[in-house]
Amino acid sequence: MATEPEESPVPPPVESRPYPVLFIHGLWIHASAWESWQELFATHGYVTSAPGWPGDADTVQQTRDDPSPLDGVGIEAICRHYADLIDAMPVRPIVVGHSFGGLIAQELLARGYATAAVAIDPAPIKGVKVLPFSQLRSGLPVLGNPANKKRTVSLTSKQFHYSFGNTLTEEESDALFARWTIPGPGRPLFEDATANFVRDSPAAVDSHHAARGPLLLITGTEDHTVPRSVTEAVFALYADNPSITEYRELEGRGHSLTIDHGWRDVAQLTLEWLAEQVSDPAEETSD
Repeated sequence: MATEPEESPVPPPVESRPYPVLFIHGLWIHASAWESWQELFATHGYVTSAPGWPGDADTVQQTRDDPSPLDGVGIEAICRHYADLIDAMPVRPIVVGHSFGGLIAQELLARGYATAAVAIDPAPIKGVKVLPFSQLRSGLPVLGNPANKKRTVSLTSKQFHYSFGNTLTEEESDALFARWTIPGPGRPLFEDATANFVRDSPAAVDSHHAARGPLLLITGTEDHTVPRSVTEAVFALYADNPSITEYRELEGRGHSLTIDHGWRDVAQLTLEWLAEQVSDPAEETSD
């Protein structure tokens, strides 16, 4: 007598999270590079989005074909773009940003647009005074020509390998370069480089007095574009702020840490920290 095949167990539904997650990319990387993160976060109950900067096209290739809408786009315009998107959301999201996206995430958090923020290898905010050689060399493709402030600049695969993929094999670095890189506006780099000399710099973040949600700063110890000492200096600027600010290091990781073969380690660290720091508002009410 034939037996009925056993039914596969149905996995339990994923409990939905009360706050969505907004991902913000950095210079030279397209927003679609967050796809793997979005898929992983969805398995943990998060609704996510990863909109590009103002001027980004929908795909990597479309942005490469015509990067002119990014010409002259600066930090203030990028921040306003994401603030407008958040204003259309039913609740303030968690913001996760990489590189310049990490700087924008801190600005949004300080201004009350985010419930919490994770800044991964974040571009320095105003007040950071260290300038390691590797950071200066990484910025030279843009900063070496003042005319680049008003236009977009592309990296070569060799420049990408130094700035992003220095801990990777040339083969993996080149593959990431081919898959995700786009031309980037030069203006944010000029604004960041001169932040300490400009009174109302768009790279300024209220690190001292803003009452805000929790912030996590993550650095790769071998990052050339935003070296560890820079992120340490950012963390130090928050020392007198009573809001939660935490710092984590990932040993041996470079600026490509959100997109290379070890991206999942960074994403898992982010998920674990969010589980500790971000409560369901219903639970807070019941307490």
